[in-house]
Amino acid sequence: MTITDTAARAADTATPIHPTLASRWSPRSFEATTPIDEVALAAALEAARWAPSAANTQPARFIVARRGSEAFSKIADSLMGFNSVWAGSASVLLVAVAEVTDDEGQPRRWAEYDLGQAMASFTFQAHHDGLHVHQMGGFDADAVRTAFGLSERYVPLTVAAVGTLAPAEALANETLIARESAPRTRLPLADLLLADA
Repeated sequence: MTITDTAARAADTATPIHPTLASRWSPRSFEATTPIDEVALAAALEAARWAPSAANTQPARFIVARRGSEAFSKIADSLMGFNSVWAGSASVLLVAVAEVTDDEGQPRRWAEYDLGQAMASFTFQAHHDGLHVHQMGGFDADAVRTAFGLSERYVPLTVAAVGTLAPAEALANETLIARESAPRTRLPLADLLLADA
């Protein structure tokens, strides 16, 4: 099965949601020679900048690395497991970093939550503008910290592959092709509600 049309991957939602959210998914197959659309990337980063933030502390930080750069290689080298097989085809690898303390060393309790909101906004805008984003937890955060000279104040939480969608077959790995083509599923909404009075 060739997946090149995001409409083919649209979520089967219980109630209608925004089309960009319904069609968003996390591919592993990226066009390996297509450069990033710089306008779309800038818009996604701007969307992240304007995400909600507790007390407007704005703790989200990003390392943006384009394919072919030394920074991209450093991030790619930190990837673990299957992530190291496919993510190098992305146009950009982006590390999402939380600034977990302020200038006085006081903890920013909501930093990781705010970073998650920033990445959600980034992903929504990127997908709206024709890019695809696959966020990964399978990477060596200490290797990233060392490679980019990050102090303890900064915590790398995820790496996102960003780029243009390619057919599943471009992965050339049967396990990855099967994952790329598998139906999208989620738990029923009722399973997520601890209370609904």
